[in-house]
Amino acid sequence: MEQWREVADRVFVRRHSELDLSTGLVFGSARALVVDTRGDREQGAELAAAVREVTSQPWEVVLTHGHFDHYFGTAAFLPAPVRAHANCPRYLDEHAERQRAEWVEHYRAEGRHELATALSRTNVAQPDRLVHDRAEIDLGDRIVQLHHLGAGHTDHDLVAQVPDAGVVFAGDLVEQGAPPDFEDAFPESWPAALAALLQLRPEIVVPGHGNPVDAEFVRGQRAELAALAGLCASFRTAAISETEALRASPYPAETTGRALRRALAA
Repeated sequence: MEQWREVADRVFVRRHSELDLSTGLVFGSARALVVDTRGDREQGAELAAAVREVTSQPWEVVLTHGHFDHYFGTAAFLPAPVRAHANCPRYLDEHAERQRAEWVEHYRAEGRHELATALSRTNVAQPDRLVHDRAEIDLGDRIVQLHHLGAGHTDHDLVAQVPDAGVVFAGDLVEQGAPPDFEDAFPESWPAALAALLQLRPEIVVPGHGNPVDAEFVRGQRAELAALAGLCASFRTAAISETEALRASPYPAETTGRALRRALAA
């Protein structure tokens, strides 16, 4: 599974067996851009070595959001510019250690002690280039555009658009192979974020987990999220019960329950 796949001219995706994570690599004539860095210092070092198999160019990093599996490998790419949304540092300050503790416990319970140890020893690097709504990265002969499309999977999602290739790296705003995750989500605004993503007119969308998809897949996921958003709004205003929401949801009960709880908290 862990091989580079060139999905467009000089745009690569690498799927990882751990959590079915997808990372990205885009390069131009002068420099390369790494999209997400995996979940601990060892995984980050493995990804950095894999990038060097493809290009010797200097690299920059963009992080789609602050969840550990996308972010905690960043130190392996330093020193390099590291871009993330402006809300990301606050999220890391508040939640990085919670994530670490939860997943160390998870890996130990599964008997995966090497992963637990690597995660426990990982230094979390803060981004040094903060993006609010939009930014551009010049790779030499091509521009990568970064967009914050509103609250969705988190309040600090960034997508990386490669306009000349028709590719968008969506992070966990799009999920393939599993239901969307609502742990830090904003269920009622997530459909609008996907509508904005579709306005970028992508031909290929790289989700945070799973295989690259097309715009039609994103439209289908947006329709599911819109249906769930309506249920969340009705539940939040006590127009329907939790049982009714679970029965009508397009997603499994566990996923829907988490979304309902986030609708009350967000």
